[in-house]
Amino acid sequence: MKVTTTKIDLQDMHFYAYHGVMEQERRVGNHFVLQLSVWAEVTPSLYSDRIEDTVSYAEIYEVIAQEMAIPSLLLEHVVGRIGERLFKTFHQISHISLTLSKTKPPLPGEVSKASFTLEASRD
Repeated sequence: MKVTTTKIDLQDMHFYAYHGVMEQERRVGNHFVLQLSVWAEVTPSLYSDRIEDTVSYAEIYEVIAQEMAIPSLLLEHVVGRIGERLFKTFHQISHISLTLSKTKPPLPGEVSKASFTLEASRD
């Protein structure tokens, strides 16, 4: 078998966090939902069945949870920090797609969520 791509997805990760431009958002908090896909070289794990040969999605989640716990004004900043940490922590990752959504953003109309998406590759 010739492996061309290996991808790990973590979908619908829910966090309660304190991100937002408005002071009240940072004081009261809001619900956030995160979608993540990472492309990583983990082909050896297909044959070895060893956690050392892949990227642990539990460890990915922990990195994301740590970054989500740090209040920021902008979703863009949170997503940028998460992306940087993922590339720094997991050398096997070559590309990420990450979408962070704030549910019920404080807007005058009815909006279910506001989102920011980052797609990035390792330098």
